[in-house]
Amino acid sequence: MVLYPCEVHAMAATPASQASVNELRYPTGSLVMLSGLPGAGKSTLLERLYSLTGEESEPVVAEGGVLVIDSRQARKRWGRVLRPVPSRLQTPLVHTTHTWRVARAVMGGHTVVAHTRGTWPHLLYGFAWLARRMNRDMYLIMLDVEPETALAGQHARGRVISRITFARHCRRWRVLVDRASAGSLPPAAGVTVLSRTAAALVQHIRFVPQADQGGRPAS
Repeated sequence: MVLYPCEVHAMAATPASQASVNELRYPTGSLVMLSGLPGAGKSTLLERLYSLTGEESEPVVAEGGVLVIDSRQARKRWGRVLRPVPSRLQTPLVHTTHTWRVARAVMGGHTVVAHTRGTWPHLLYGFAWLARRMNRDMYLIMLDVEPETALAGQHARGRVISRITFARHCRRWRVLVDRASAGSLPPAAGVTVLSRTAAALVQHIRFVPQADQGGRPAS
């Protein structure tokens, strides 16, 4: 496993020095889940790395056959059908559709990069179990930003969750980040925690054959 971006705490890997490292590498066939507080910038990062427009309603096939699955795609899919229905009432259907799309992609044998509701541990355990059943591994990228930054992101996207719900997300998130930084966050095969600054340095998520996982990526 090679996970060496700047300002990273990674399980089963030694963080890189301040050298210019701009990519994350994973074994081909992996499930890579991108998590963070609501508004942390998960969709923004996927948009930048994979040239998404935000108007997609289906998973996007990227270079090398990688399936990129953002929950915003499911929201667009149902928003066109359920336009008169308030967004908060569409949310359960959106999340169910998104979860099924990720599960279907893993069962189909695809290499997957997907957005996840980062503070829901049961989803992480479920996806990790499914990946293992398919003889694959799940890796986790955690975008760790301050709650104020995430809240600003919610306002920017035009969807702000309630104060009580956001506070619950924040409590769960801090527990997960602390466990990841201490190297004790199952069930992922590897966890990378990125600050907003570190996330901005990442230019690529690469998937390479297992045999090529031994060295650091070129800086």
